[in-house]
Amino acid sequence: MTCSESKQGKEGEEILRLEGVSKRFPGVNALTGIDLSVRKGEVHALLGENGAGKSTLMKILGGIHQPDEGRILIDGSARRFAGYNDAIAAGIGIVFQEFSLVPYLNAVENIFLGRYLNNRFGLLRKAAMKRSARALFDELGVQIDLDVPICRLSVAQQQFVEIGKALSLKARLLVLDEPTATLTPNEAGHLFRIMRELRARGVAMIFISHHLDEIFEVCDCISVLRDGANAGHAQVGATTVDALVQMMVGRKIAQNFPPKPVPAPRARKVLEVPQIQLAKGGPVNSFALHEGEIFGFAGLVGSGRTELALGMMGANRVHRKTVLRNGKPVRLNDPTDALQNGIGLLPESRKVEGLITDFTVRFNISMNNLGKHRRAGLVSQKAQKQTACELAKRVGVKAPGMETRVATLSGGNQQKVVIARWLGHACEVLIFDEPTRGIDVGAKAEIYNLMRELTRQGKAIVMISSELPEIVGMCDRVAVFSGGAIVATLEGESINAGDIMRHATLSGSLQ
Repeated sequence: MTCSESKQGKEGEEILRLEGVSKRFPGVNALTGIDLSVRKGEVHALLGENGAGKSTLMKILGGIHQPDEGRILIDGSARRFAGYNDAIAAGIGIVFQEFSLVPYLNAVENIFLGRYLNNRFGLLRKAAMKRSARALFDELGVQIDLDVPICRLSVAQQQFVEIGKALSLKARLLVLDEPTATLTPNEAGHLFRIMRELRARGVAMIFISHHLDEIFEVCDCISVLRDGANAGHAQVGATTVDALVQMMVGRKIAQNFPPKPVPAPRARKVLEVPQIQLAKGGPVNSFALHEGEIFGFAGLVGSGRTELALGMMGANRVHRKTVLRNGKPVRLNDPTDALQNGIGLLPESRKVEGLITDFTVRFNISMNNLGKHRRAGLVSQKAQKQTACELAKRVGVKAPGMETRVATLSGGNQQKVVIARWLGHACEVLIFDEPTRGIDVGAKAEIYNLMRELTRQGKAIVMISSELPEIVGMCDRVAVFSGGAIVATLEGESINAGDIMRHATLSGSLQ
């Protein structure tokens, strides 16, 4: 029995029903016998670890993939979608995590792309389209500049354009795939208000998120996938976070964070920044990183955490800085200088900046280290593969083989591939920028344990994170940012959510 069935129809008639949906790809059963029911005016959470089958199921709903078995029923009638246009015609709108907007067109042009309004002379009815778009965003309660290209809008505004585009197509079932992944808390709150208003109008929603607190805030019921199969259904008011985690991973995760090491006399400084000023007239900051520690950079979005780290390692220009590695001055004018001095970066956007996803696991692990495998001017494929295998095994990459395309891996395994690359370059200092963004709870625990293992081996880590529980649970010291400045450095019992937020909001930079 699905969770919608357990509600005995009180939320309205059933819009969507999946019966025994299965999908196979070469060498893998992506989905096996999936049942799902969504009713009018219901926000239905779809949970599961990366690789559990959520994306495949959404692509089947969107007509991108065809099911090998099972049925899709819309309003009780069996349907088969040959493409996305068929799904749209059935009232299904999908807002994918990777936006489908054309960056150099404005919001109006994106909404009406492929279905422009024309007058009887074939000329565009620009004013009419603009009025329709304005009315749509007014209804959603969001302010969008309709005259600027999409690429000049904030991520949150682009998200609302995607939602507006789906609603303009008369979507009765809206699928939201990780919609809050790049939103600030205030922006996410606004999205939730819009979702509640849509629910009141009878729009059904499938909501995919790795943030379980969001599920309890905005959803009515929950379906969980594990290894491509149904793992359980639940009403939001009749379950707990622990129960959902156990359904998702098939085991209890009693302790999310590995134990912190017992405080010891301060180890040697592997990295010291006596002064760094990002812009003339801006705050001058300083910090130090010690062998074997995880040093957190905490603060609100826009507080300058990532900018300081990128400026330190030469990825962004700064007004002035002094950097010492193992007590000796170094010049870090660009990331190549940082790499030569044993400093590696796991960027916030691993798919865009950290990986070449269409290339293999072997290549992505080896691409900074090809010189190590050169024999007589040529790269030894055998040596390259052997080293990549050893590094992948060391960090626990789960993949069919070294020639597997990185794009096919889960988010957690993609992150491990990036870590393996920097270990292959013998980096002693690692900067982890939002290391668990878009990663499920089981993979998060693996990344946390790997980070602790690296510090036990003598590596030092700067951890930039927007998730307070992560900062509190993982860091040995925490630098709190506000308005571009480090306003406090916390240790021991002072590392708690209350103290971090108190310092982070000192300058009124809450967004």
